[in-house]
Amino acid sequence: MKKIILTGDRPTGRLHLGHYVGSLKRRVELQNSGEFDKVFIMIADAQALTDNADNPEKIRQNIIEVALDYLSCGLDPEKSTIFIQSQISELTELTFYYMDLVTVQRLQRNPTVKQEIQLRGFAENNDAGDNRPGIPVGFFCYPISQAADITAFKATTVPVGEDQEPMIEQTREIVRKFNSVYAPVLVEPDILLPDNNACRRLPGTDGKAKMSKSLGNCIYLSDCEEDVRKKVMSMYTDPLHVQVSDPGHVEGNTVFTYLDAFCCPDHFSEFWPEYASLDELKDHYRRGGLGDVKIKKFLNSVLQCQLAPIRERRKELEKDIPYVYDVLRKGSEQAREVAARTLSEVKHAMRIDYFDDEELMRSQALKFKAE
Repeated sequence: MKKIILTGDRPTGRLHLGHYVGSLKRRVELQNSGEFDKVFIMIADAQALTDNADNPEKIRQNIIEVALDYLSCGLDPEKSTIFIQSQISELTELTFYYMDLVTVQRLQRNPTVKQEIQLRGFAENNDAGDNRPGIPVGFFCYPISQAADITAFKATTVPVGEDQEPMIEQTREIVRKFNSVYAPVLVEPDILLPDNNACRRLPGTDGKAKMSKSLGNCIYLSDCEEDVRKKVMSMYTDPLHVQVSDPGHVEGNTVFTYLDAFCCPDHFSEFWPEYASLDELKDHYRRGGLGDVKIKKFLNSVLQCQLAPIRERRKELEKDIPYVYDVLRKGSEQAREVAARTLSEVKHAMRIDYFDDEELMRSQALKFKAE
């Protein structure tokens, strides 16, 4: 079996550090590893519209922002197929067929769906006093749509953040159900989580559980140097660490979580040679006598080191936007060819490929002739 990757992002805004450490950086590494036969990277605009139907221009404008972030981080169109979800109509058809394999009750139990419903402020019932908007059907069916995305390309591996585990499990359930009811056509994917636990769910700069565009607690990959510095220096730390002399808490401290995600030994020799390692820095902070400002300045240096080459590549790409659109057009054409082959196999397994089944036509003709 070929080893194939499928992953992507919703174009609801520019990509941030949570995207980068949670999946994007790993995608580039896997793309360049030579381990996989094919890598598909999807800009999930159709899914983004499920809760942005009143603002399609927002999604339209952010297609290019996400594409620029992808290319700036090192995704190579010669090695990865970068495409736009809405341009692959076969995904919609697959979603429709998979809907028959999933119950409403199963979707309601999906932890990621429940969390996202709460995050976006959708009403989960029809109480007369609840003025919140209802849940769009397309948004509610996101796990089924994602299963179509993954299976259309027969992905064996899906590199995502920890919050997407329930979604991948639901895809696996759909694959198993389809293969048992119809024929073993679909491939059951494996999830690939970041090796570094700190990268699995990077908190926002305000200490919230998740970095999120809607919460305004993001550091974007395209942020200028000064914006990154300001955001780092305003980061949430240990509220009990009032005086420099006070013992500090590392666990739950956003600054140290970011250091766990981004820092490497070379950063100390370059930016803070007083310490040999992150563990040594943590020990000093726990004892007391180390101020938050110094640690934030160190983190800023670490992040600027990571983001500088990404910024430079983005500046160059911004000079040739037609090239970026050409990458997306060619990638979408290539992706559609693959998805069309899978859809054909699915329809054959479901016995709804009527006009391709010559044996069916012959047998029907003989049946009615005999009658």
